[in-house]
Amino acid sequence: MKILIAGSHGTTGKQVVEILARNDVYESYAMIRDEEQADEMRRLGADHIVVADLEGDVTEAVQGMDAVIFAAGSKGKNVVGVDQQGAEKLTDAAKAAGVSHFVMLSSIGTDNPGGELKEYLIAKAKADEHLQQSGLSYTIVRPGHLGNGAPTGKIKVAEHFSERSNTQIPRADVAAVLVSALEKDNLRNKTFELLTGDTPIQEALRQV
Repeated sequence: MKILIAGSHGTTGKQVVEILARNDVYESYAMIRDEEQADEMRRLGADHIVVADLEGDVTEAVQGMDAVIFAAGSKGKNVVGVDQQGAEKLTDAAKAAGVSHFVMLSSIGTDNPGGELKEYLIAKAKADEHLQQSGLSYTIVRPGHLGNGAPTGKIKVAEHFSERSNTQIPRADVAAVLVSALEKDNLRNKTFELLTGDTPIQEALRQV
């Protein structure tokens, strides 16, 4: 199963690449913007390197792929160009190329953008909506604040959490969910929020 990881050089994307490398079912294609990042991605276990820029033409990047995991982010440098339009562009290219499934890393709060992250959340909401309306099979994962702590292996999932007092979740757990969404039929065409919880990841995802 050929998987393109957009944002593979980001903190979460690197963990996605490492998880894919541990499973012989997957052949990972790490999408990077700078050729100088290639050696690091190979060390993490990427099977192939794809050089492409979300602010440019991504048509070739998706050719021959079975699925896409979008884990890219502009870190506030070009929210509209990368987080929204880059995601929309990759969605359209994936649809045209016959990609079978698209996994989107989104964010809690996109349903009600506000605060200091309002611009980012609006961009992510538009990207999510574009994917939902694209006709592609999709899974949209909306985690809480991404932390760099050790994985807990336990999560809680809901369409919408009314209580969001503790919204941090380790990136490693989020990466595990993104990879799990590649083949779980019950997660197809689903959008859900994700927080650290008490239920093992696979068990929690079976309940979606």
